[in-house]
Amino acid sequence: MSYLEDQRQKAIQHRDLIFKDPGGGIFRNLEREFVLSNPALNIWAGVREDAIAYFKRHDIPFWDNVNGGPTGHILSSQIACINHLYFLRQRQDVATAILQNVDNKVRCALLLDNGDGDSGYVDFEVIGKENYLKEKSHSRGANSTSVDAVMLAEMQEGTRKLFFIEWKYVEQYKNQPSKAEGENGLTRTNIYKPHLDKPDCPILPADITELFTEPYYQLMRQTLLAHEMIKAKEYGATDYQHLHIIPKENKDLREVNTVQGKLKGTNLSETWTRLLKSPEKYKVMDPKDFISPAKKCKDTLAVTVYMEQRYWDES
Repeated sequence: MSYLEDQRQKAIQHRDLIFKDPGGGIFRNLEREFVLSNPALNIWAGVREDAIAYFKRHDIPFWDNVNGGPTGHILSSQIACINHLYFLRQRQDVATAILQNVDNKVRCALLLDNGDGDSGYVDFEVIGKENYLKEKSHSRGANSTSVDAVMLAEMQEGTRKLFFIEWKYVEQYKNQPSKAEGENGLTRTNIYKPHLDKPDCPILPADITELFTEPYYQLMRQTLLAHEMIKAKEYGATDYQHLHIIPKENKDLREVNTVQGKLKGTNLSETWTRLLKSPEKYKVMDPKDFISPAKKCKDTLAVTVYMEQRYWDES
C-alpha cells in the first residue's frame, strides 16, 4: 500500500475520532470520505480562528479554499504546515528550541517584523518583499514562487539566518512532464533562465528540461528566491537554510528521482544536493523530528498531543 492510500484510510479514522465530522465534503466536484463537511475543523482548535484571520488579513488564499476559508481535505500539506507551525508565532521559546535542533549555532529565534504590526516567529506563504524573480505575479500563495513558511534566527556570532520551510505530506510526483515544454514552458524558461545563468547562481548548470521537472522545479525556484532575499538582506539576514519537511514514511517522494538517468542521484535529497553549489543549505527532515523539541517546552502538551494523534501515529 502506498503512503498516500495508507494516510487516506487513517484520515477516515481521524474524521470520526478527532473531528467528529461525517465527512462527505466536496473535492474536485465529488463528495469524499476524507474531506470534512466543516472545513474549519481541519485546523487545530487552539489556533483556528487566529490562523484563518491571518490568511484573510494578508490576502493569502487557502489551497482548494471553501468560500475563502481552509480546505476540508484532511491530507492537505498546507493545513499540516499550519497545524504544526502556527502556534509558534508568539512562542519564542519553542521557535528557538526547534531552530536550535536544526542548527546548533542558533542563539535564538527572532520576530519577523514586516512593519505592519503583525510580527511573529513564523510567516506563511512568503514571497519576498520585492519581485526578485521578475515573475508575472507577486502575490502570496498564488501564481508566484513562495515558500510555505519562514523563520528567522540570530546566530551565535551575531549574524541572522532565514529558514525557508517547504512542507509536504502525501505528495508524490510520478511521470511528471517538464515545465519547460510547450508555450508556457518557453515563458517559464524566459523568466528563470536569466537567474540560472548568473555567475552567483546557487544552482549548478543543468539541463533545463530536467531541472524544470517536479519536484526539482519548485526547489529550483525556492532556492533562487532564498538566494535573492539574502542578497537583499531581508530581515537583516546574511544566510539561509532550505528545509524540506517530508514524512519519513513517504518513500514515494523521499526515495524517488523523477528524472532517473538524466539527473544524478537515487533519491530526492541526493539528486537535489548534487545540483547545489552549497549542498549544506538544503536539508530534508521528518515533521516529527522537526517539531519534537516543542515537547520539552512549557504549555505545549495540547498541540503536541494533537499532532501525535493526527500526524505522527505510525500504527
